[in-house]
Amino acid sequence: MVMLKALVVDDASFVRDLVKRTVRQRFPVIETTDAQNGRRAQSLMSRTAFDLVLCDWEMPEMSGLELLQWMRQQPQYEKVPFIMITSRGDKDHVIEAVKGGVSEYLGKPFSPDGLSKKIIKVMGGKLKDAMGHSGKSMASPADAFTESAELLTRKSESAPAPEAPERPAPSSPLMSGSPAAQKQAAARGAMSLASVRFAESTLKSVVKDINLTEVRVIAKRDQVFPGILDQAVVDIETGEGQMARLNGYVHQLQAVDKRQDTDFVSVTIHFVDEDPKKLEDLSRFIARFRAGR
Repeated sequence: MVMLKALVVDDASFVRDLVKRTVRQRFPVIETTDAQNGRRAQSLMSRTAFDLVLCDWEMPEMSGLELLQWMRQQPQYEKVPFIMITSRGDKDHVIEAVKGGVSEYLGKPFSPDGLSKKIIKVMGGKLKDAMGHSGKSMASPADAFTESAELLTRKSESAPAPEAPERPAPSSPLMSGSPAAQKQAAARGAMSLASVRFAESTLKSVVKDINLTEVRVIAKRDQVFPGILDQAVVDIETGEGQMARLNGYVHQLQAVDKRQDTDFVSVTIHFVDEDPKKLEDLSRFIARFRAGR
């Protein structure tokens, strides 16, 4: 079997495992190796020739951008495909990555199908030939890891799923609706808003509790909810216009009230980031949250 080599670089082991699992199931001709930061990746790339690099941006010791810039200066890696997989999706960062020589840009959280399409695009005929020689199909299989939250979030059989907003709205999702709901939300005082992004939707929510390992948010039931273990990126304002983008996965979905027609759902996101800078930002937010600011 013709084997291609891919290097997966991310400081979060959960994300590395997810990328490797997707690549292994979708493209069995690609052998994966992983590294927890750019410095370790640099060391591996100096000893082994890789055909593809899938890399995070924000990592300790050496960022994904720094690794990309170094890679493009090496003759053997000048034209090797590099896919940046990151929660930094703003225009300035995309432009910076393009200037650095990135082949493709994939935002977190991503779907297995989205990642597969990016790999096919950058690998082109090389991947197609390897799959063909090995008797493997390029057709996309069904995603075996998606679990539905429909039973918890469904209002009625005929209610259509609402369209998910592309960007978090500035207003609180719990301050809309009936006067009773508004009164209940207002009684809680100042609320910390969080936008929780998934591969196909964004959940507007309010932070109920948070620590260094997980966050519990409350969201209105009329939104599109994720499945258990789905990837998530939690966007939280840490103050002074700064935004923390925390990677994680859905650990728990639970109705807020013990009744079927509850209006609110509790979602617990378990964090997977190991970047000291992100943990520092998170610690500052937790201190403010505990102080009731």
